Amino acid sequence: MRSQPAWFGQPRGLTILFLTEMWEQFSYYGMRALLVYYMTRQLMIGQEKASLIYGAYTATSFFTPIFGGIIADRWLGNRRAVLIGGTIMAIGHFLMTFDSLLYVALATIALGNGLFLPSLPSQINDLYEPHDTRRARAYNIYYVGINLGGFLAPLVCGTLGEFYGWHWGFAAAGVGMFLGLLVYVAGGKYLPVVQRVPKAERKSAPTSKDTVLLLIGIGVAVTVFRGAYEQVGNTVALWAETGVDRQVGNAVVPMTWFQALNPLLVFLMTPLLLARWRKRTEPTATRKMATGAFIVALAYALLAGVAALATTASWIWLVGFFVVYTWGELHILPTGLGLFARLAPAGLAATTVAAWFLATFSGSLTAGAVGTLWSSVNHAQFFAMLAALAIGAGLLLLTLDRSTSRIESER
Repeated sequence: MRSQPAWFGQPRGLTILFLTEMWEQFSYYGMRALLVYYMTRQLMIGQEKASLIYGAYTATSFFTPIFGGIIADRWLGNRRAVLIGGTIMAIGHFLMTFDSLLYVALATIALGNGLFLPSLPSQINDLYEPHDTRRARAYNIYYVGINLGGFLAPLVCGTLGEFYGWHWGFAAAGVGMFLGLLVYVAGGKYLPVVQRVPKAERKSAPTSKDTVLLLIGIGVAVTVFRGAYEQVGNTVALWAETGVDRQVGNAVVPMTWFQALNPLLVFLMTPLLLARWRKRTEPTATRKMATGAFIVALAYALLAGVAALATTASWIWLVGFFVVYTWGELHILPTGLGLFARLAPAGLAATTVAAWFLATFSGSLTAGAVGTLWSSVNHAQFFAMLAALAIGAGLLLLTLDRSTSRIESER
């Protein structure tokens, strides 16, 4: 499998994983782009409660992978976990078409995500030889797939939801999930066939204490970071609705379309970032991540300044925010995913990748709690607080840089 012919300079299996994840993220971000608006405008749920529901849902979606990763590693294997999890998620998206089943649908999607989410990226490492220099950057390429789906989702699901009815948007998200499963099945011959490591061998090759402490430290930093980062689908979306002039000529840009800017910019910026790293001595993973956190802080500081100076801001400022925000995101999120995957012990790849998503769980809870302050302080103060959270995360990541360099050099 590792010697398979390449597509675009990478193993063919990466393309299959890329496309599968693209459609899965189309379904996830398609539903997410509609969720807050659907709750506040269709179901007439108050903003604070809607923010808490949004935070609880996204948090649960990234908590269930801990159990899903264990199940995949010990019993199902990655392939069956992806297929079962994806099918459950598709059912959940279709359940969103019924107002009375909101909570049931959200719980179903989160349950399926638990099996799907850690089992797909944990297959990337097995496409490469251990010292293949392409492996570290493979996660940035995979991340493009995530965001290509995220780019298409607000344009398709968001447009259907806003103009034709929320339920049409949710149904489109379910169709996207099924398309992802079809791609995965059709491209199965290009994916690694990994034999599950016997229980005795898993016990004989534990992760060192230093590695565990490093991963915990990174998880804490990412939790703080996501308290700010995850506001894009929550309070920043609310600001785009009421605090941004979306008029372009005689037309008004649909608010859900701004959700497509971030994944579009990921798609455009990733080649530039990879080219930049190839030309220079590539920094350590935690230094990349710290840089990303500081850049995201700058993006929120920009919004704080704009909100302080104007009651209604031009849509150009929102675009500028997404440019800076996305450049920072590219330094931190795919890098962290790749680091957790590289440090995974034998036979526990899905479980270790799931631990990365545990930080997303705790960060989403933090973001939901932070979002409740939106109505309590002015917008400039709120965005300044988000900038401070991102700076705190960056400083914590810098303190872990020396440990990261040592542990990675030993592997």
